[in-house]
Amino acid sequence: MTERVYNFNPGPAVLPLSVLEQARDEFLNYAGTGMSVMEISHRSKQFEAIVHSAEAGCKELLGAGDDFRVLFIQGGASMQFSMVPLNFLPAGRHADYLLTGSFAEKAWQEAQKLGQAQVAGSTWGENYRRVPDKKEINFSDNAAYVHITTNNTIYGTQWHSLPDTGSVPLVADMSSDILSRPIDINKFSLIYAGAQKNLGPSGVTVVLIRRDMLEKAPAHLTSMLRYDTYAENDSLYNTPPTFGIYMIMLVLDWIEESGGLAAMEKHNTEKAGYIYDAIDNSNGFYSGHAEKGSRSLMNITFRLAREELEKQFLAEAATYRLSGLKGHRSVGGMRASVYNAMSKTGCAELADFMESFRKKNS
Repeated sequence: MTERVYNFNPGPAVLPLSVLEQARDEFLNYAGTGMSVMEISHRSKQFEAIVHSAEAGCKELLGAGDDFRVLFIQGGASMQFSMVPLNFLPAGRHADYLLTGSFAEKAWQEAQKLGQAQVAGSTWGENYRRVPDKKEINFSDNAAYVHITTNNTIYGTQWHSLPDTGSVPLVADMSSDILSRPIDINKFSLIYAGAQKNLGPSGVTVVLIRRDMLEKAPAHLTSMLRYDTYAENDSLYNTPPTFGIYMIMLVLDWIEESGGLAAMEKHNTEKAGYIYDAIDNSNGFYSGHAEKGSRSLMNITFRLAREELEKQFLAEAATYRLSGLKGHRSVGGMRASVYNAMSKTGCAELADFMESFRKKNS
């Protein structure tokens, strides 16, 4: 096996090494079945136990009570852009969207196709360098729900203080920062997250939903687009992405064994600090895209003075096993995605490389 790199890709992203090793060891014979977890029936007792364990583990880590369900759905977060308004945006009502990046825009655009979706706040004009201030947010009267994207993968920004939506249900796309820090789960009515950044492999979307929201789906909505279909069948209405759910179960166990969300937040703050310090102490050699008050602990975006220097940075970084650092075309430059499974060592290695590169090229 070739030596593993430090994987800074934004998703599919780095997974805990111990989880990968456990999956490898169980791959051919899961729990004494004589079959891989990819081969056992999704109707078997063994797989039902995996689904129930994953739901219980997710709820326990988030502090969610019996008034919540956890569902495992296919179609990625992108399908949730449609499922949310299909289930919760009735005719004659508005939905409020806060635009803080490309995926927030896409969620709003899909909702517009299905009902009345308005922009309640946006920093588009600043190329999404920050999230909106409270005074910049204007919610509509009698909104059916408010939608936010808690962390913006492309632009490297994150909500550190949630907007107050009062009694209006708050819906959040948490694809890139779920389970990275403690949150007040009772402020949310629905959370969805593609697994491929902080939870597991691609192919599974985790949805945490309040039970009272399950009753809001219109009667005409087809079965596979209804949240209550998944809840009533414990995510087993059709054949689910079995291996992905199994991997999520293992990652949830790893987070719990690592100390839970408080420990994750401390871990993530410290390791992101290495890279932000390298930016801030570079005398302008590196310039961060996100304003300091909105900086993400998951995705760190920055640029160098010239594009040719950025190409040189990427080429030299690869020789130090620092992989996946190229930024999105919307921002350019560099992006270091440092999800839960990225080690402090990996972030420290990147920070050291940034300092040595600066000294050689200033």
